[in-house]
Amino acid sequence: MILIDASVWIDYLNGVANSQTDWLNENLPSQRLGLTDITLCEVLQGVKDRDQVARVRQYLMAFQIWTTGGTDLALAAADNYRALRDQGITVRKTIDCWIAAFCIREGHSLLHHDRDFNGFEQHLGLSVVHAG
Repeated sequence: MILIDASVWIDYLNGVANSQTDWLNENLPSQRLGLTDITLCEVLQGVKDRDQVARVRQYLMAFQIWTTGGTDLALAAADNYRALRDQGITVRKTIDCWIAAFCIREGHSLLHHDRDFNGFEQHLGLSVVHAG
């Protein structure tokens, strides 16, 4: 399964064209795509127009939503953060550590447009979809 990060969903829903949104648009009908519960939260928090919230929510709920969380994932995300920090890489957002740890643990690939995931790919084995 390919999970789509909020960085891509936000661009896609706002009509921003880049290699990730182009890939998403081209692969919507043919790939198994999903998102995490925390990604759903991130995207919906960013919708400014209250009238659009219901439409975006309905659209995203059509995809498989993966429930994340628990002590094991919290420990893995913290361990991964420290492992990258030991390599001189500081991840800016805890959510990115969480999503990366979930994808690594569950064997999902990630489509993103966020440099914070690069260290997870380079040093910790995160599978990333390279668009374009």
